[in-house]
Amino acid sequence: MRYFQTIFLEEAELFISGLEEKTIKKILYNIDLAEQTNDPKLFKKLNDEIWEFRTRYNGKQIRLLAFWDKSNKSQTLVIACNGFIKKTDKIPNNEMEKATNLKLNYFDNKS
Repeated sequence: MRYFQTIFLEEAELFISGLEEKTIKKILYNIDLAEQTNDPKLFKKLNDEIWEFRTRYNGKQIRLLAFWDKSNKSQTLVIACNGFIKKTDKIPNNEMEKATNLKLNYFDNKS
C-alpha cells in the first residue's frame, strides 16, 4: 500500500541530477520506501507546511524538502521541491524559505 505519491519540481530534479548515480539510487529507494511505510526516519515533518525526505549515504546527510497536496480527493501527492546536503544540525533558513515560496508558487499556478 502506498500512502502517497511523490512528484518532483524542477528545482528538486536539478539537485538530484547533480549527484552521483549511487546516491540518486539511494534517494529514490528511500522515497519509495517512505511512500510505503510512512517512516519518520525517512520522511519527517519540519513545520506545519514543510516536510523532509531524509537520506544518509556515504557520510552525507541529503535532504529533499517537500509539501503535501491533498486537493485531489482520490490521490495524495507529496511535492519534492528543493534539496541540499545538510552540513549542520539545523535546516538552513534559506532552504526553508525557498521551499515555502515554491509551495506558494505551486498552488498559485495550479488553480
